[in-house]
Amino acid sequence: MEVVFNKSPQSTVGIEWELNLVDLDTFELTPAAGPLLEAVGGGEGKPVRQEYQQCMIEIVSEPRETIAEAAADLDKQLQRLIEAGAAMNVGIMGGGSHPFSHPEAQHPFRKERYDTVTERNKYWARQMVICGSHVHIGVAKQEHVLDVTWTMARFYPYLLALSCSSPFWDGVDSGFASQRTMFFQQLPTNGLPFRFETWEQFEAYVDDLVASEMISEVNELRWDVRPSPKFGTVENRIPDSTPTLKELACQAALTQCLGEYFQTALDEGDKPDYLPPWSVRENKWRAARYGLDATIITPYADEKLIPLRSGLRKLVHFLHPYSVKLGCEVELDFALELLDKGASYERQRRLAGYGGSGALHDVARSLMLETHRNAPRW
Repeated sequence: MEVVFNKSPQSTVGIEWELNLVDLDTFELTPAAGPLLEAVGGGEGKPVRQEYQQCMIEIVSEPRETIAEAAADLDKQLQRLIEAGAAMNVGIMGGGSHPFSHPEAQHPFRKERYDTVTERNKYWARQMVICGSHVHIGVAKQEHVLDVTWTMARFYPYLLALSCSSPFWDGVDSGFASQRTMFFQQLPTNGLPFRFETWEQFEAYVDDLVASEMISEVNELRWDVRPSPKFGTVENRIPDSTPTLKELACQAALTQCLGEYFQTALDEGDKPDYLPPWSVRENKWRAARYGLDATIITPYADEKLIPLRSGLRKLVHFLHPYSVKLGCEVELDFALELLDKGASYERQRRLAGYGGSGALHDVARSLMLETHRNAPRW
């Protein structure tokens, strides 16, 4: 199968943000997506869209040159949702998972594509009450797409740890900073990308999946980082949904700067440092389990293991010239504030530790307030 990659201007950005819908009295998940979509004029191809579950909704930006422009698109739609939701007693809540609502009590939308997911994956599909954030980065040359995809995956721990926001699951502390990551990889074609040397190898892989009836088209590949040929981008699907737009903009800035760094280096003939797939997989698990406190594997023999926290500080400083070039230095530097004051999973556990039997209700309420006010509650 020929897979045509529609090239985009280098390092343009588009953002998708999946959000939970909660009852304003109980802070339980509520199946309000249908009425909300109708109230704001959302739907397929619109800035506010249906997601798999009726207790979720997605907002998307236009393709933009800067993070600030993309974030402004999202904020406009978020404010519309908050206003419409208030009239229905519904709140909008970012976060990778709901702290206590029972996943199997939620209901997917009835749609052919969703019905296929539900029927094929059974138990795991019923657990898919999780929300993520996706950041598309424009890639100008098809010959760079696969290198950018695999190299972005190599930076998995940094791209996940800042966003980790799903420590609680069905009323229990999972012990993971991102329980969403562990659930999401259970479905076929989900998980880490495979490494291919040529676009022809990638096309042959797609052919094989289609012939095996695993997928019917290339966009059914749901890798954590994937080429998105229709949009001419590499799509970072690693992060949890973040509670605040500030955190999402930070995540997008890190992705955009890495994409610009990779493409610039490739144009100069500098191939990326290789990290074996088993090490990439282990780093993914460590970041999901320990978040910012993970110790991660590098490609460098003289510094094989490093604390993620110190590696992230170095990475933010290294990418500073790219953030200046792209106009996202404020958004990127917010990573340092999150390191110092606490990512979402840390804030949630801190708050839960203060409370008694109603502690997780306080966590859900706090997540919603963070989303509505665009401010982490440190």
